Amino acid sequence: MNKKVKKILQNNKKPIIIGAIGAGVVALAVGLGKAFKSMKASAKAQHEVDKAEFEAVKAESKANFEENRGSKTYARAKADAKKSWDDAHMSASEREAKAKEERKARIAAANERKAAAEARTEESDN
Repeated sequence: MNKKVKKILQNNKKPIIIGAIGAGVVALAVGLGKAFKSMKASAKAQHEVDKAEFEAVKAESKANFEENRGSKTYARAKADAKKSWDDAHMSASEREAKAKEERKARIAAANERKAAAEARTEESDN
């Protein structure tokens, strides 16, 4: 240590405390700097992920559109849109009745599949 610092240390303890506080502030600033750099890197990486996912969804949507281009006519699209609109504006009782009818239709289809499977099982047993 140089002579000036030794003299200060012998005469007064305040510079040590101030020096310790200053060192703490510097350490805090360095730590915050590292944290901000880490957050910046994380944000860049997340942006790349979001961008890739967006491009994937965009490509999938385009592929779906191209696949359905010939099969989905304007009239069919308009009918689907009207059905969606009507479904959104149903009353609760109408919605329940529609759901009930859909459940009945699904049960009937399942029973038909079950009967067909049982018939195939009986055929294979003989």
